[in-house]
Amino acid sequence: MRARMSSPSSASLSQNRVVTTQAETEQALTGVVPAFRRVLLKLSGEALMGAHDYGIDPKRVEAIAREICEVQTEGLELAIVVGGGNIYRGMAASAEGMDRATADYAGMLATVLNALALQDALERVGADTRVLSALEVSEVAEPYIRRRAMRHLEKGRIVIFAAGTGNPFFTTDTAAALRALEIGAEALLMGKSGTKGVYDGDPRTDTDATFLPSLTHLEAIERGLRVMDTTALSLCMENSLPIHVFELAEGNILRVASGEQVGTIISTPSHLPADKES
Repeated sequence: MRARMSSPSSASLSQNRVVTTQAETEQALTGVVPAFRRVLLKLSGEALMGAHDYGIDPKRVEAIAREICEVQTEGLELAIVVGGGNIYRGMAASAEGMDRATADYAGMLATVLNALALQDALERVGADTRVLSALEVSEVAEPYIRRRAMRHLEKGRIVIFAAGTGNPFFTTDTAAALRALEIGAEALLMGKSGTKGVYDGDPRTDTDATFLPSLTHLEAIERGLRVMDTTALSLCMENSLPIHVFELAEGNILRVASGEQVGTIISTPSHLPADKES
Protein backbone atom coordinates (compact mmCIF):
# COMPACT_ATOMS: atom_id res chain seq x y z
CA MET A 1 0.00 0.00 0.00
CA ARG A 2 1.49 3.29 -1.09
CA ALA A 3 2.36 5.65 1.75
CA ARG A 4 0.66 8.96 1.61
CA MET A 5 2.96 11.98 1.74
CA SER A 6 1.80 14.71 4.05
CA SER A 7 1.77 18.29 2.86
CA PRO A 8 2.38 21.38 4.99
CA SER A 9 -0.75 22.56 6.70
CA SER A 10 -2.22 25.92 5.78
CA ALA A 11 -1.55 27.10 9.33
CA SER A 12 2.14 26.18 8.97
CA LEU A 13 2.43 27.95 5.63
CA SER A 14 0.67 30.97 7.08
CA GLN A 15 3.06 31.04 10.05
CA ASN A 16 6.09 30.85 7.74
CA ARG A 17 4.72 33.73 5.69
CA VAL A 18 4.27 35.79 8.87
CA VAL A 19 7.85 35.11 10.00
CA THR A 20 9.20 36.03 6.56
CA THR A 21 7.13 39.19 6.45
CA GLN A 22 8.33 40.24 9.90
CA ALA A 23 11.98 39.69 8.93
CA GLU A 24 11.51 41.67 5.69
CA THR A 25 9.77 44.46 7.58
CA GLU A 26 12.56 44.71 10.18
CA GLN A 27 15.19 44.82 7.44
CA ALA A 28 13.24 47.49 5.56
CA LEU A 29 12.98 49.60 8.70
CA THR A 30 16.68 49.41 9.53
CA GLY A 31 17.91 49.43 5.95
CA VAL A 32 20.96 47.47 7.10
CA VAL A 33 22.16 44.22 5.60
CA PRO A 34 25.32 42.83 7.24
CA ALA A 35 28.21 42.54 4.80
CA PHE A 36 29.70 39.73 6.88
CA ARG A 37 28.47 36.52 8.46
CA ARG A 38 30.86 36.57 11.42
CA VAL A 39 33.35 39.20 12.62
CA LEU A 40 35.55 39.91 15.60
CA LEU A 41 35.54 43.41 17.09
CA LYS A 42 38.66 44.57 18.92
CA LEU A 43 38.06 47.31 21.47
CA SER A 44 40.89 49.04 23.27
CA GLY A 45 40.60 49.50 27.01
CA GLU A 46 40.83 53.25 26.44
CA ALA A 47 37.57 53.08 24.49
CA LEU A 48 35.77 52.36 27.77
CA MET A 49 37.21 55.37 29.65
CA GLY A 50 35.12 58.07 28.07
CA ALA A 51 36.28 61.42 29.43
CA HIS A 52 37.98 59.83 32.44
CA ASP A 53 41.75 59.57 32.80
CA TYR A 54 41.50 55.89 33.69
CA GLY A 55 38.98 53.24 34.64
CA ILE A 56 35.52 52.70 33.17
CA ASP A 57 32.88 55.26 32.21
CA PRO A 58 29.49 53.49 32.57
CA LYS A 59 27.76 55.87 30.13
CA ARG A 60 30.42 55.31 27.49
CA VAL A 61 30.26 51.54 27.93
CA GLU A 62 26.47 51.62 27.66
CA ALA A 63 26.64 53.64 24.41
CA ILE A 64 29.06 51.12 22.90
CA ALA A 65 26.90 48.24 24.12
CA ARG A 66 23.76 49.68 22.50
CA GLU A 67 25.48 49.97 19.14
CA ILE A 68 26.98 46.48 19.37
CA CYS A 69 23.56 45.08 20.26
CA GLU A 70 21.99 46.86 17.28
CA VAL A 71 24.62 45.40 14.94
CA GLN A 72 24.23 41.91 16.33
CA THR A 73 20.44 41.88 16.03
CA GLU A 74 20.79 42.33 12.25
CA GLY A 75 21.99 38.74 12.02
CA LEU A 76 25.73 39.24 12.36
CA GLU A 77 27.64 36.75 14.51
CA LEU A 78 29.83 38.93 16.71
CA ALA A 79 32.77 38.22 18.99
CA ILE A 80 34.73 40.82 20.95
CA VAL A 81 38.23 41.13 22.34
CA VAL A 82 38.72 44.00 24.77
CA GLY A 83 42.04 45.39 25.97
CA GLY A 84 42.96 46.49 29.47
CA GLY A 85 44.92 49.71 28.94
CA ASN A 86 42.37 51.77 30.85
CA ILE A 87 43.22 49.81 34.01
CA TYR A 88 46.69 48.31 33.66
CA ARG A 89 49.38 48.01 31.00
CA GLY A 90 51.78 45.12 31.39
CA MET A 91 54.42 46.60 29.09
CA ALA A 92 54.38 49.91 30.96
CA ALA A 93 54.84 48.13 34.29
CA SER A 94 57.62 46.03 32.77
CA ALA A 95 59.41 49.18 31.61
CA GLU A 96 59.41 50.37 35.22
CA GLY A 97 61.17 47.24 36.42
CA MET A 98 58.43 44.69 37.06
CA ASP A 99 58.98 41.17 35.76
CA ARG A 100 57.47 41.09 32.24
CA ALA A 101 55.56 37.84 32.66
CA THR A 102 54.05 38.99 35.97
CA ALA A 103 53.11 42.35 34.48
CA ASP A 104 51.46 40.69 31.49
CA TYR A 105 49.39 38.38 33.71
CA ALA A 106 48.19 41.43 35.64
CA GLY A 107 47.23 43.03 32.33
CA MET A 108 45.24 39.93 31.41
CA LEU A 109 43.26 40.24 34.63
CA ALA A 110 42.49 43.85 33.70
CA THR A 111 40.90 42.62 30.47
CA VAL A 112 38.68 40.30 32.52
CA LEU A 113 37.39 43.32 34.48
CA ASN A 114 36.61 45.14 31.23
CA ALA A 115 34.94 42.06 29.75
CA LEU A 116 32.62 41.76 32.75
CA ALA A 117 31.73 45.45 32.58
CA LEU A 118 30.97 45.16 28.86
CA GLN A 119 28.95 41.98 29.41
CA ASP A 120 26.84 43.70 32.06
CA ALA A 121 26.16 46.67 29.77
CA LEU A 122 25.27 44.41 26.83
CA GLU A 123 22.84 42.34 28.85
CA ARG A 124 21.16 45.45 30.25
CA VAL A 125 20.30 46.49 26.67
CA GLY A 126 18.95 43.06 25.79
CA ALA A 127 21.87 41.06 24.37
CA ASP A 128 22.64 37.46 25.23
CA THR A 129 26.35 37.17 26.02
CA ARG A 130 29.08 34.86 27.20
CA VAL A 131 32.54 35.72 28.53
CA LEU A 132 35.24 33.16 27.69
CA SER A 133 38.53 33.60 29.49
CA ALA A 134 41.96 32.26 28.54
CA LEU A 135 42.79 32.28 32.27
CA GLU A 136 40.70 30.13 34.59
CA VAL A 137 38.25 32.33 36.50
CA SER A 138 35.36 29.88 36.62
CA GLU A 139 33.28 31.93 39.07
CA VAL A 140 32.82 34.76 36.55
CA ALA A 141 33.61 33.36 33.08
CA GLU A 142 33.69 30.17 31.06
CA PRO A 143 37.05 28.74 30.04
CA TYR A 144 38.03 29.43 26.45
CA ILE A 145 37.19 26.43 24.27
CA ARG A 146 37.09 27.04 20.54
CA ARG A 147 34.12 24.80 19.75
CA ARG A 148 32.15 26.22 22.66
CA ALA A 149 32.80 29.75 21.43
CA MET A 150 31.61 28.88 17.93
CA ARG A 151 28.48 27.20 19.30
CA HIS A 152 27.64 30.32 21.32
CA LEU A 153 27.99 32.42 18.16
CA GLU A 154 25.75 30.05 16.20
CA LYS A 155 23.11 30.45 18.90
CA GLY A 156 23.13 34.20 18.46
CA ARG A 157 25.13 35.09 21.56
CA ILE A 158 27.78 37.81 21.68
CA VAL A 159 31.04 36.21 22.80
CA ILE A 160 33.59 38.29 24.71
CA PHE A 161 37.10 36.87 24.82
CA ALA A 162 38.99 37.87 27.97
CA ALA A 163 42.57 37.45 29.27
CA GLY A 164 44.21 37.75 25.88
CA THR A 165 45.84 34.53 24.69
CA GLY A 166 46.48 33.42 28.27
CA ASN A 167 50.22 33.75 27.71
CA PRO A 168 52.64 36.55 28.63
CA PHE A 169 54.57 38.41 25.91
CA PHE A 170 51.50 38.54 23.65
CA THR A 171 49.23 41.57 23.31
CA THR A 172 45.45 41.71 23.03
CA ASP A 173 46.00 42.64 19.35
CA THR A 174 47.56 39.22 18.84
CA ALA A 175 44.72 37.67 20.84
CA ALA A 176 42.20 39.40 18.56
CA ALA A 177 43.91 38.13 15.40
CA LEU A 178 44.24 34.62 16.84
CA ARG A 179 40.65 34.36 18.04
CA ALA A 180 39.32 35.80 14.76
CA LEU A 181 41.12 33.08 12.82
CA GLU A 182 40.10 30.35 15.26
CA ILE A 183 36.38 31.13 14.98
CA GLY A 184 36.46 31.67 11.22
CA ALA A 185 35.70 35.39 11.29
CA GLU A 186 35.52 37.08 7.91
CA ALA A 187 37.06 40.31 9.17
CA LEU A 188 38.75 41.90 12.16
CA LEU A 189 37.21 45.25 13.13
CA MET A 190 39.42 47.56 15.17
CA GLY A 191 37.65 50.46 16.86
CA LYS A 192 40.08 53.26 17.73
CA SER A 193 39.60 56.23 20.02
CA GLY A 194 40.40 59.66 18.61
CA THR A 195 41.65 58.64 15.16
CA LYS A 196 39.68 57.85 12.02
CA GLY A 197 42.03 55.14 10.76
CA VAL A 198 45.67 54.57 9.79
CA TYR A 199 48.09 57.41 9.07
CA ASP A 200 51.66 57.38 7.78
CA GLY A 201 52.67 59.10 11.01
CA ASP A 202 51.25 60.00 14.40
CA PRO A 203 48.53 62.63 13.71
CA ARG A 204 48.71 63.77 17.35
CA THR A 205 52.31 64.95 16.96
CA ASP A 206 52.79 65.19 13.18
CA THR A 207 50.55 67.73 11.46
CA ASP A 208 51.71 66.45 8.06
CA ALA A 209 50.62 62.87 8.73
CA THR A 210 48.57 61.56 5.81
CA PHE A 211 45.49 59.40 6.18
CA LEU A 212 45.70 56.04 4.39
CA PRO A 213 42.32 54.67 3.24
CA SER A 214 43.78 51.31 2.24
CA LEU A 215 47.04 49.34 2.34
CA THR A 216 48.30 45.78 2.54
CA HIS A 217 49.40 43.93 5.65
CA LEU A 218 52.96 43.84 4.34
CA GLU A 219 53.00 47.60 3.77
CA ALA A 220 51.85 48.15 7.34
CA ILE A 221 54.63 45.91 8.64
CA GLU A 222 57.41 47.29 6.42
CA ARG A 223 56.48 50.93 7.10
CA GLY A 224 56.25 50.31 10.84
CA LEU A 225 52.76 51.77 11.05
CA ARG A 226 51.34 51.58 14.55
CA VAL A 227 48.13 49.75 13.69
CA MET A 228 48.69 46.67 15.81
CA ASP A 229 51.74 44.66 16.78
CA THR A 230 53.78 42.84 14.13
CA THR A 231 52.81 39.37 15.35
CA ALA A 232 49.11 40.16 14.90
CA LEU A 233 49.66 41.73 11.47
CA SER A 234 51.68 38.72 10.34
CA LEU A 235 48.94 36.32 11.44
CA CYS A 236 46.35 38.30 9.50
CA MET A 237 48.59 38.55 6.43
CA GLU A 238 49.40 34.83 6.32
CA ASN A 239 45.70 34.00 6.50
CA SER A 240 44.37 36.84 4.29
CA LEU A 241 42.22 38.22 7.11
CA PRO A 242 41.16 41.82 6.34
CA ILE A 243 41.41 44.43 9.10
CA HIS A 244 39.04 47.40 9.24
CA VAL A 245 40.51 50.22 11.35
CA PHE A 246 38.04 52.98 12.18
CA GLU A 247 37.19 55.61 14.76
CA LEU A 248 34.91 54.38 17.50
CA ALA A 249 32.42 57.16 16.87
CA GLU A 250 28.65 56.83 17.06
CA GLY A 251 27.27 54.68 14.25
CA ASN A 252 30.62 53.55 12.85
CA ILE A 253 30.43 49.93 14.01
CA LEU A 254 27.09 49.57 12.21
CA ARG A 255 28.45 51.29 9.11
CA VAL A 256 31.47 49.02 8.90
CA ALA A 257 29.35 45.91 9.52
CA SER A 258 27.07 46.91 6.63
CA GLY A 259 30.06 47.10 4.26
CA GLU A 260 30.51 50.86 4.11
CA GLN A 261 34.05 52.15 3.60
CA VAL A 262 34.90 53.71 6.96
CA GLY A 263 38.46 54.36 8.09
CA THR A 264 41.25 52.16 6.70
CA ILE A 265 41.09 48.68 5.21
CA ILE A 266 44.21 46.53 5.51
CA SER A 267 44.11 43.46 3.29
CA THR A 268 46.20 41.03 1.26
CA PRO A 269 44.70 39.80 -2.03
CA SER A 270 43.97 36.09 -1.55
CA HIS A 271 45.18 35.24 -5.07
CA LEU A 272 48.71 36.34 -4.19
CA PRO A 273 51.03 34.62 -1.71
CA ALA A 274 51.58 36.85 1.33
CA ASP A 275 55.36 36.83 0.84
CA LYS A 276 54.97 37.98 -2.79
CA GLU A 277 52.74 40.92 -2.05
CA SER A 278 54.33 44.24 -2.98
